[in-house]
Amino acid sequence: MLFRRSIVGVAALAILLAGCSTAPLPEAVSPDPADPAAPTAAPPYQPVLAGTAAYVPVGLKPWRELNEEVAPRAGRSP
Repeated sequence: MLFRRSIVGVAALAILLAGCSTAPLPEAVSPDPADPAAPTAAPPYQPVLAGTAAYVPVGLKPWRELNEEVAPRAGRSP
């Protein structure tokens, strides 16, 4: 049991030391937001009506036939 604890302790210590031994990352410097000449990414052009469906008037349909299609059949309850 003592052997297992010492192995876990050594492994934990090795992981902690490995995390501390890496070189620090360089500090990221972003452009000054108040600088009007700061580089910016241009947004892509998207038309206002992109993706809309064209709705056009349709002709009249026979209402009696449409009503009979959706009406309950004889012997069937609604």
